[in-house]
Amino acid sequence: VILPNIKSAKKRVLVSRMQNEKNRATKSALKTKMKKFDAALAENGAKGAQAAYREAVAGADKAAAKGVWHKNKAARKKSQLAKKLNAAQ
Repeated sequence: VILPNIKSAKKRVLVSRMQNEKNRATKSALKTKMKKFDAALAENGAKGAQAAYREAVAGADKAAAKGVWHKNKAARKKSQLAKKLNAAQ
C-alpha cells in the first residue's frame, strides 16, 4: 500500500478507510435484517413478520439518511418488503 506524502492526503486515506469499514458494517447489518424478515415471513407468516418488517424498513431509512444507500434504492427495497408482506396476508 502506497501512502501519500502530504499530511492532508494521509488523513483522507485514514478517514476514508474508517468510513469504508463503517459503511460495510451498516450494509452487512441491513442485509441481515432483510434476511431475518424473509425468515420470519417464511416461518411465521405475515403476523409474525411485522416486527422484522418494521426493523428492516427502519434500517433502510437510516442507510438512506447516512448515504450508505441511495434514497431510491432504499425506497425500492422497502417496496419489495411491503409487497412480500402483503402477498403473505
